[in-house]
Amino acid sequence: MPTEVRGQIELEIAYVLFIDIVGYSKLSINEQNAAVDELTQIVRATEQFQKADSAERLIKIATGDGMALVFYTNLEGPVRCAMELSRVLKDHARLRLRMGIHSGPVSGVIDVTGRTNLTGAGLSASWTVATRATFYSQNVRPKTWKNTTNGDRYCTISAHAK
Repeated sequence: MPTEVRGQIELEIAYVLFIDIVGYSKLSINEQNAAVDELTQIVRATEQFQKADSAERLIKIATGDGMALVFYTNLEGPVRCAMELSRVLKDHARLRLRMGIHSGPVSGVIDVTGRTNLTGAGLSASWTVATRATFYSQNVRPKTWKNTTNGDRYCTISAHAK
């Protein structure tokens, strides 16, 4: 691995919002493309995305059926982004999402394409939290945000009816 790349991919604590399109694999190819395009436009338009992106404190990772937004700010960024998405999604009934938020260590790796990518517990745990969410909800691990726990293992911080 080149030395200049090694210096760019150090271990850091990040706040990850993982977003998953529900039922993605059941959609036709055209519907999958339309769903990802719609999600991308909605996410990019959120205030928290724009704020962190313009400050170069956000890494965006496409996952095929969603995305991971890695905030290098604080927990407030992904939480507010998820809440903003929940409000906007009321007008997009076709697009059903699960979202998970987790903080933890992430570090850079060089992936199979030769590009810099991320790995680590902060990223993989946010996916696990998202898979436990219901439609239009965001789950936060209590370890991540202790004030939301109420003794539950995964806590919904905002939920809206389908």
